[in-house]
Amino acid sequence: MTTFDYIIVGAGSAGCVVANRLSADPQISVCLIEAGGNGKSPWVSIPAGIFGLYGNKKYDYSFVSVPQKNLHNRLLDVNRGKALGGSSAINSMVYIRGNRNDYDGWVALGCDGWSYNDVLPVFKKMESNQVGQSSEYHGFDGELKVSKQQDANKVGKVFVAAGQVAGLPENTDFNGPSQLGLGIYNVKQDRGQRVSSYTAFLQPIESRSNLTIMTHTEVVDLKIAGDTVSGLTIECAGVQQQLHCNKEVILCGGTILSPKILLTSGIGDRDELQKLDIECKHHLPGVGENLQDHIDSMVTVRSSKSDSIGLSFKTLVPHVLPAPFKYWLSRKGWWTTNYVEAGGFAKTKLAVTADTDPDVQFHFAPLYRSHRGKKFELGHGYSVFTCVLRPLSAGSVKLANDGSKRNVLIDYNFFAHEKDQQTLVEAVKKAREILAAPEFDHLRGEEMAPGKEVQTDAQILEYLRQTATTVYHPVGTCKMGTDALAVVHPATLKVTGMDNLRVMDASIMPRLTSGNTSAPTMMIAERGAAMVLAERHS
Repeated sequence: MTTFDYIIVGAGSAGCVVANRLSADPQISVCLIEAGGNGKSPWVSIPAGIFGLYGNKKYDYSFVSVPQKNLHNRLLDVNRGKALGGSSAINSMVYIRGNRNDYDGWVALGCDGWSYNDVLPVFKKMESNQVGQSSEYHGFDGELKVSKQQDANKVGKVFVAAGQVAGLPENTDFNGPSQLGLGIYNVKQDRGQRVSSYTAFLQPIESRSNLTIMTHTEVVDLKIAGDTVSGLTIECAGVQQQLHCNKEVILCGGTILSPKILLTSGIGDRDELQKLDIECKHHLPGVGENLQDHIDSMVTVRSSKSDSIGLSFKTLVPHVLPAPFKYWLSRKGWWTTNYVEAGGFAKTKLAVTADTDPDVQFHFAPLYRSHRGKKFELGHGYSVFTCVLRPLSAGSVKLANDGSKRNVLIDYNFFAHEKDQQTLVEAVKKAREILAAPEFDHLRGEEMAPGKEVQTDAQILEYLRQTATTVYHPVGTCKMGTDALAVVHPATLKVTGMDNLRVMDASIMPRLTSGNTSAPTMMIAERGAAMVLAERHS
């Protein structure tokens, strides 16, 4: 079969949700296309398996950015999931939604209908909260299981306790009334196994007769006539063919690939498309613009104590060798770790007023992360990753002018705005303040990065230029809105000028949310699918 009512491009955090909701109607034929494989590997389902997923081209697109001019022209890894479940199959499983002002801020940017009060019921509908948190903020009957970590390392609890010194209270619900404070993160897991958009929304219904799932299949371009998409060109094992759609094409390729597909299909800035020898079907200068992400730094400490996760003679017998048996028998032990077990949100001195939201987020790893950039280091320690929550710098995703119409130029344009620089400098100082608390005295060791010689603001900023990277939360390249750079309309998520082409993924966010972006992306998909069904039944 090569003709379907709805064709969904991308089976990631968004696409699996959309496929579930649309195919629930047996009268609708749905095709879901994924460039990666099925992702059915123990290293995807076992939380600690993420260690082997980043940079593994079987599961990760492993994009690389263009040289970042404000970061000494360094190239940054851009890890994005390539399997059923997309990036939710390779991420750290942290369940964070963002805060009220994020979504109310979208409304202020022209996105009516996307306020916090509008989206909270959607989050609750999708959630199956296993923690027993407040029903004011959480749902219990959805498909997406949210749980406590099975066997959190005790050093994470030290980090939470140390926050009191920095004025950061313990927070047991970052999705409740306030984000401020530190805590052990809740995760998208079910009895110690990863919950991705695939396992939550697609796997239970993938046998539906009206749902076709194509893996290892890439979309080359869309076939456009006037304001209508008639279908698309796909490629599988080097062979191209055409798929036809009776109703709509829905892009869920994410912040990198959704704009890429639009551009290759002739939707974008006319002048730039002309330079690429691509016929402009619709002049939309916002396609690929407005790229935002959380720029991230690290403070890492060596410790001679074996309390943290790490490979050493002290941990070989009690932890390392028994880990697989503990996991398979009781879902305990080190294989249950998501590595960033604790964390939270803080205000730097740049967010001083009482009604200001936190401006930085911490991800605490109870293990030693290499100050030399190695993937693995022997020994023990602990690390704090700190990111700028609401960056003012914005970049772009463009097609490379290499004749392939396949390769992309990803430019985060990190640190283009001076306030982002200042905020991350203050974030490093705040992380150090927490780690200097008496609670860490029994674990005290040498700070390997930035290092004790890095103290002044200028020195910290130079360290950041040399080492800062992305925390893998890209958004914004097909933003919704009503201004000149808007790509989709907030009320429909239809691409401007197109009758049957929509985008439903993180690329439609006009501004980055305050926190991890997987759950907000699923929420966008839920709302987008409801828009399609409402229009179908109107």
